[in-house]
Amino acid sequence: MIYRKLGRTNVQLSIIGHGTWSAGGGEWIYGWGPQDDADTINAIHASLDNGVNWIDTAAVYGLGRAEEVTGRALEGRRKSVFVATKCGRVSDDNGKTIRGSLSAKSIKSECEMSLKRLRTDYIDLYQIHWPVQDMNETLEGWAAVNELIKEGKVRYAGVSNFDVTLLKALSAIAEPVSLQPPYSLLRRDIEKELLPYCVEKNIGVLAYSPLEKGLLTGKITKEYVESLEDTDHRKRDDRFNEPRLSEIIEYTDRLKKIAEGRGITVSALALAWVTSQKGVTAAIAGARNREQAEANAKAGDVR
Repeated sequence: MIYRKLGRTNVQLSIIGHGTWSAGGGEWIYGWGPQDDADTINAIHASLDNGVNWIDTAAVYGLGRAEEVTGRALEGRRKSVFVATKCGRVSDDNGKTIRGSLSAKSIKSECEMSLKRLRTDYIDLYQIHWPVQDMNETLEGWAAVNELIKEGKVRYAGVSNFDVTLLKALSAIAEPVSLQPPYSLLRRDIEKELLPYCVEKNIGVLAYSPLEKGLLTGKITKEYVESLEDTDHRKRDDRFNEPRLSEIIEYTDRLKKIAEGRGITVSALALAWVTSQKGVTAAIAGARNREQAEANAKAGDVR
């Protein structure tokens, strides 16, 4: 496993991080269908046992469920694991809809609930999940996250899904130590402006969806998509439907030949490609069970 410094900090992160979106289960609009908590905990333990030293989660995943299960999984191991979570996405109707909320009051309330669910008294990296349309509210939320650092409840502040214009606006209050954007072989738009900016400003890039919800594992077929539960949001994703699905399957078939030539899986190839790009600190790979977690961790050995 390779480890890299996170932005301007002295924190060394494994280039593969453990993602917990699917740990939230299927009982909300962006769920992944049924998920057994025991499988989630075993997956987290497998990641940690194979060199992964950080976990990414969010309050909105399963409306707190992913954080709660993560907290259980880290019992007795918390001090050795860098925990990143996110705030700013809430629901008023049991997960049927999700909205942004970045008022200082909301951010601080979310933090208290995340601390309780994660069974910890500090969060290593607290990230605003998405900006809101109101710039003043976005800046208010960012100021609140940085106040939490002064209060000792948060170590570092970062953001997710922000563009360069927003990053520049945040810098008037404090420069984020990290940015979490989507980045994969199928989504490379950050290369034009966002990635170079982060390199210039020494902002750590934590790429999410490097496997594109499983599409870049080489295991997704039309039959697999048809078998997905109705509570799995991927059924409503354009890329899991025609004509995009056939195009992506054809693309991953070509990737399989490259991966086979190197004696690795398509997943390992996709993860290694992301982590080899200049400016990328690490890639966040989701895992629903021990086997997936072990396979993701092995990608940290691919050169």
